[in-house]
Amino acid sequence: MARLALLHWAMMALMAVPALAHANECAQEKAVYGDMDDAYELRFEPAGPAAAVSNKFKFAVRNTSIVAEGVIMRSDDGPHANGTIMFNCPDGDVTGADLRACTVWQGMVYASDMKGDISALPTEGAGAAARLFLPALGPSIRQSIIWGEGKATVAPWDVLTLKGCDG
Repeated sequence: MARLALLHWAMMALMAVPALAHANECAQEKAVYGDMDDAYELRFEPAGPAAAVSNKFKFAVRNTSIVAEGVIMRSDDGPHANGTIMFNCPDGDVTGADLRACTVWQGMVYASDMKGDISALPTEGAGAAARLFLPALGPSIRQSIIWGEGKATVAPWDVLTLKGCDG
């Protein structure tokens, strides 16, 4: 009986930190994150041969058809990761005003472990971060083209938690 009780507590402890278990098993380019209201999903995908882009992702507003494109580029001064989320940007020769109009969010992307220790976003092939921090994500969404009736109506917190792994 004592062994069963010990096993029960061990299983409960493992279930209490699912993001930590996923982070150790999932490569960053396959990581899937969500906000605490389950209103958004950020799904990484392989960046491919584009040299300037270190990570790519899709940013979906759940329960809508909105799926924005995201890219992360490393800065020249080290491991800093600058991210951009854009929705329905025009193709071809575009102006700065065109890009500003379709930009949902832009800023630094930080990784965090479950203890809250901040680090650089892992590159492709490395283990996925347990959490992502995208400063001012919520306020930026409220000011963007994806906000409003029939679109996003919940502003997310700036922290997204690892929810799963594609593949």
